[in-house]
Amino acid sequence: MKTIIEPFRIKSVEPIRMTTPEEREAALTKAGFNLFKVPARDVLIDLLTDSGTGAMSSEQWAGIMRGDESYAGARSFERFESTLQEITGFDHILPTHQGRASERLLFEVIGGPGMVVPNNAHFDTTRANAEHSGCEALDLPIPEAKDPASRYPFKGDLDIQALEALIERVGVERIPAVMITITNNSGGGQPVSLGNMRAKSATATACA
Repeated sequence: MKTIIEPFRIKSVEPIRMTTPEEREAALTKAGFNLFKVPARDVLIDLLTDSGTGAMSSEQWAGIMRGDESYAGARSFERFESTLQEITGFDHILPTHQGRASERLLFEVIGGPGMVVPNNAHFDTTRANAEHSGCEALDLPIPEAKDPASRYPFKGDLDIQALEALIERVGVERIPAVMITITNNSGGGQPVSLGNMRAKSATATACA
């Protein structure tokens, strides 16, 4: 359904401070053009993250009230665990407070000196956690991703030929995982095609 209005009702209202172009320019200059250093009070529209800066839905608000906050054996965790087991097929579920915490645990297990983890373009926290473990976080974007004038529709794709060359050069034993970041945040939020993901999976599986 196409609509010129948002197809939902806002459940909460919070005032925001309107800023002028001059104030925004001053805030950016003071922050050294590092968006992470711009105070939230100076941000009118937040495009820094897609990690949930909007209003919560009625179901989310209701979930807070229904939640079981018991220290152990909580019903909330049982629902969480069973749902993820059904979706992923994994027996063991370990929740973390944020993706970067999961990345830290992941690379403590699969990373380490000498390892190489290719990606279409590593997200900043993914790269930091990979390199903290001692491994190399390697970006393999397609050539179109580096051409701002290109109208290619999937500029977030991973370069399959570059991946094959990497596997041949360093060997499969040094590549614990092949990652794809969706959408490609570090590449400007460009989309990734399903065909590229299938090709990546087939390449990695064939060399395993």
